[in-house]
Amino acid sequence: MDNYEKFKKDVYALTGIDLDAYKEKQMRRRIETLIGKNKIKTYDEYVALIKTNKEKFEEFVNYLTINVSEFYRNPDQWDYMDKEIIPDLISKFGKNLKIWSAACSTGDEPYSLVMALSRHLPLNQIKIYATDIDKQVMAQAQVGLYNEKSLVGVPADLKAKYFKKVGASYQISDEIKSRVEFKQGNLLLDNYPSNYDFIVCRNVLIYFTDEAKTDVYSKFAKSLKPGGILFIGSTEQIIGYKELGYKRRSSFFFEKEA
Repeated sequence: MDNYEKFKKDVYALTGIDLDAYKEKQMRRRIETLIGKNKIKTYDEYVALIKTNKEKFEEFVNYLTINVSEFYRNPDQWDYMDKEIIPDLISKFGKNLKIWSAACSTGDEPYSLVMALSRHLPLNQIKIYATDIDKQVMAQAQVGLYNEKSLVGVPADLKAKYFKKVGASYQISDEIKSRVEFKQGNLLLDNYPSNYDFIVCRNVLIYFTDEAKTDVYSKFAKSLKPGGILFIGSTEQIIGYKELGYKRRSSFFFEKEA
């Protein structure tokens, strides 16, 4: 392979994705596998391909964004959220909570949030703002069709109520889908929305450099209201969370200091 530095600049110009924010060895290996799969020898040839071929461009973005997703991932954390975090947020901020699912992938997470909240609030009072860099996975999310393995963590009553079996797959109900607004967004590049009560961003930042992680967590803190909560993944930690303006509620829930 030729010049990776030039390739990173070309990718940034084309997609707005900054490959410098990802761990280089890991990302480079992933990209070179994909380039090889397309029977291409150089980065320049590959850039020329994704510039002119929409399908290959979408494939590339999809490949870069790591989509390992499932409903109610780490169920004990969702249980803690159900018993401790949601009641606390409702008592602090009322029933029209502002919630952002950042890097929402195929929709499992924002839909899980709607279902979890439905135990506490009427569906018509629930609204989740969900963003991801990858248009393709968001299109999948809006279809709302999942395999059985994705649903392992879903509580039985919610699974019975909100999913319909279609062949070997499961279709999530329109009443859940209608509570989520999807929008393309880049955590490393875009301005963040403000005044949120609850932000969920899980198992995405593990792929970022420490510097990029700190930057994102700092921006999340600015996006939250005082007393608002950030829910992170079980493989993640916030280094220096106090300096960023958080206090720890549990291993994976951080509250913005008032």
